[in-house]
Amino acid sequence: MKEIFFLATPDETRRLGRLLGKRLGPDSVVALIGNLGAGKTCMIQGLAVGLGVSEDYIIASPTFNLANEYLGRVPFFHLDVYRLEGNDFFEAGLDEYFIRKGVVALEWADKIKDVLPQPYLEVELTHIESGGRRAVLRTRDDGYWKIIKKLKEQWD
Repeated sequence: MKEIFFLATPDETRRLGRLLGKRLGPDSVVALIGNLGAGKTCMIQGLAVGLGVSEDYIIASPTFNLANEYLGRVPFFHLDVYRLEGNDFFEAGLDEYFIRKGVVALEWADKIKDVLPQPYLEVELTHIESGGRRAVLRTRDDGYWKIIKKLKEQWD
């Protein structure tokens, strides 16, 4: 099950993230996929706002420290697995975020797709040659699918 969203600007990418964040609850996993500069961190910034994280925080990719934690209406855990290989994900203890009560958003999730807990929501971001980005939201879960359909209704 998937829906496609066209995002003309970084602000629209953040808006989609914000709208999604408002609908997510504890135990949510958002797997972000896309090349460098595709808008993954921009989407995370919107998610943070939607989850009620204070706008005083600077939301940046945790490429070197691997994880950032934020307080919102539910805890928000932002992971970046770009630099990890093999069992590094487990050796770093990042799998423990999946059992904590909060929203986990992972950049470069395609690198660890085989170990992601089910269910999860996949957000694939790609550049469009004519400008902007395309976001494909995919899931196999009815709960996430309801969220995606509501987002699409609100978006159009």
